[in-house]
Amino acid sequence: MDKRIKRYLPMTESAYYILLALTEPRHGYGIIKQVEEMTAGRLKLGSGTIYGTLSKMQDDDMITVYSDEKRKTIYEITDIGKQILRLEFDRLDELHRNKERYKGEFL
Repeated sequence: MDKRIKRYLPMTESAYYILLALTEPRHGYGIIKQVEEMTAGRLKLGSGTIYGTLSKMQDDDMITVYSDEKRKTIYEITDIGKQILRLEFDRLDELHRNKERYKGEFL
């Protein structure tokens, strides 16, 4: 697990949102649309970004991949993926706490 933590933390914004979009199993286009919805259209992932990241995540056992009845490729987050995402949540919580604590110094 240590190698994966070093490789993924801190997470890139695209990797973070790809995992966050997997609240349920989704195909690639569904992930792209979910990320756009979560970010109010601010983040539009290209196919190269999403499929490159998904391939890397699959190699690192962070997601599993299978085909549905329509033979579409479906992606699902694994327990390891969830654990790394929770570590990223903790890191983001710390960023937010410190932003709130110190932002007055910069206004």
